[in-house]
Amino acid sequence: MALPLEDELEITSLKALRAAEAACTRCPLYKYATQVVPGEGPAHARIMMMGEQPGDQEDLAGKPFVGPAGRVLDKAIHDSGLDRTTIFVTNAVKHFKFERRGKRRLHKRPNAYEIERCHLWYDYERALVKPELIVALGATAARSVVGRPVTISKMRGEIFELSERTRGLVTIHPSYLLRIEDEADKQAQYRQFVADLRLGAEALAIRAH
Repeated sequence: MALPLEDELEITSLKALRAAEAACTRCPLYKYATQVVPGEGPAHARIMMMGEQPGDQEDLAGKPFVGPAGRVLDKAIHDSGLDRTTIFVTNAVKHFKFERRGKRRLHKRPNAYEIERCHLWYDYERALVKPELIVALGATAARSVVGRPVTISKMRGEIFELSERTRGLVTIHPSYLLRIEDEADKQAQYRQFVADLRLGAEALAIRAH
């Protein structure tokens, strides 16, 4: 896969990629975040899952999906018959974007410029890991994976071709489930989320337990 190597970086391993991401100044977000949050998982995972950006806990830990949304994702991965330890988990934007409210740091959605500037790192991740399936969690991730703004409801539940050997799947971000107040609605949406992930598992002939 051709990479937009505008910076002429020699990156041939995930370790080297993490070091390059840690030194990234491609957009202003690095100035305010605690640290970069690189992707994490097996070097040749069959599945890559991409979220939007690190949250507050991820920013402090330096690891993706370790906060409340990460716990929802872990449960959904398990319930779909997959194993998170076999999945490469990452984000479209690698630094936490937030606004301060007193002592709290509230999530702020990345803009198109920030998504585009971080896309280089996704290209490297994809080239190094060579996943067979990329699951885009939410609109920001879907925009990065598909290459244009997309409507989740229109693409959800479909496996589509990204390249000759890589397929894509779009679903919600697990943080969406945390914002649903009605318990019955939350459970229904969670079941649909699990069904989406199970569809990805079945696409790779990974049988659910």
